[in-house]
Amino acid sequence: MSQPTAFTTTGFSRREFIKRVIASGAAVSAAAYMYGGLTGCSRKGRSAGGVERLLSLNVNGQVRRVDVLPNETLAMTLRYKLGLTGTKLGCDRGECGACTVLIDDVAHNSCSTLTHTVRARQVLTIEGLAAANGELHPVQKAFVQELAPQCGFCTPGQCMSAVALLKRNPKPTREEARVAMSGNLCRCGAYDNYLNGVMRAAADAQGVA
Repeated sequence: MSQPTAFTTTGFSRREFIKRVIASGAAVSAAAYMYGGLTGCSRKGRSAGGVERLLSLNVNGQVRRVDVLPNETLAMTLRYKLGLTGTKLGCDRGECGACTVLIDDVAHNSCSTLTHTVRARQVLTIEGLAAANGELHPVQKAFVQELAPQCGFCTPGQCMSAVALLKRNPKPTREEARVAMSGNLCRCGAYDNYLNGVMRAAADAQGVA
């Protein structure tokens, strides 16, 4: 009788398993950079085309060093290099909004943004919204109160779009909010719930009951 696998004996959860895969992938990526002679990288960390690969990125208020390919998108870097899987990949063509993050407080589709273009800029993902003590951001609270999340896949992108809107327009009309959120597709059709959440967050920020 064969012995049980290490996976079953250690009892890793699916989430823990995914985290370990991401961590091992990052380690392999770093090793490829360190010993880049076999991959066309020079010792100065540049690819054959002269693009520096080892970057310092400011993500959620922390500077992270990461090895980035010249054509790598920010969504791929966030998810598979930095382990920030709250940023979702949906259409991978900038149409569904699931991968929305803030770059210098402006909403961007990270699946259509090259990582090399965000150097010296500040990136905010869904993981960076809550306070250090775990308290939810006002937009997150409002979405929960309005029962906006259904399956939850689009929720991170919806949150980031709403936060970007309220940063530039703290008192949006419902129509302005609708337009600002129109780039986020919801497979469950909970558009009104999300819109109600945006308006509640705006009202709460103004102290309106």
